[in-house]
Amino acid sequence: MAGMEHAVGTIRVEPLDATFGAVVHDVVLAGASDETVAELTELWLEYALLIFPGQHLTQQEQDDFARRFGDLEFTATPLTNIQRDGTLRPIDHDLSKSLRGNERWHHDSTYMPVQAKGAVFTAEIIPTEGGNTGFADMRAAYDALDDDTRQRIGNLAAYHSRRYSMDRANLHVTEEDADRYQIYGYAADIEPPLRPLVKVHPATGRPNLLIGQHAHSIPGLTADESEALLDRLNDEACVRPRTYFHTWTEGDAVLWDNRRLMHRATPHDPAQPRRMWHTRIAGDPATEAGLPT
Repeated sequence: MAGMEHAVGTIRVEPLDATFGAVVHDVVLAGASDETVAELTELWLEYALLIFPGQHLTQQEQDDFARRFGDLEFTATPLTNIQRDGTLRPIDHDLSKSLRGNERWHHDSTYMPVQAKGAVFTAEIIPTEGGNTGFADMRAAYDALDDDTRQRIGNLAAYHSRRYSMDRANLHVTEEDADRYQIYGYAADIEPPLRPLVKVHPATGRPNLLIGQHAHSIPGLTADESEALLDRLNDEACVRPRTYFHTWTEGDAVLWDNRRLMHRATPHDPAQPRRMWHTRIAGDPATEAGLPT
């Protein structure tokens, strides 16, 4: 839960009113010193979500900052409804569907061979309302489970597929785009990765739930049993005080730990422009790869 504001070196830390997360003041991310990054790394592992108001990073500065925490899965990429000619993308376009596919709770890249370590996300253009980003604490969610549930799921795993989550949300992309997006887990003929429902965080040693919208088809359970269990875990996990929804201000930057937190987009008026920038930090194959099948 929220604690007293405190200082770490010259950095001022304001914990959120949740089981995780903090707003970090009095720090400039662009060109940050090694000492500052070391302090932020400790805060990141403690709080899982760090919010930095008023940074106004360029895409290069955002990527440079993200690289201080690991190699990149991809560099700053716009998540936007603004097309290259300045018009707004139609809501029935496949890219619009893909963005709407982020509106349910998920970890990034669990449908890829290696789950992402984290991300830096920044706001350039925001709508007048809506478009908040939610985060959910999967360590606290695991801690809140009853003993019977912990025992039941301790040795279970689920497959993770982007095609599954898009289809379940009734956001079907064309077969041409499905083929084009094979690397993103759309292709039906690629075996999705199998991941444990309980994952030990490689840096903290604490267990986290690893669930979300991409998870499906638990081996040993029927399709209905698997869906019911995963839906129950998701519903019980993503409630206060284990959730926080960030209302964006232009220039905000956030750093989150994708191993511990799930996140989700929230809808906004598609007639209003929105442009966010996402830099994804790659996971370590030694700790973030799927299970052998």
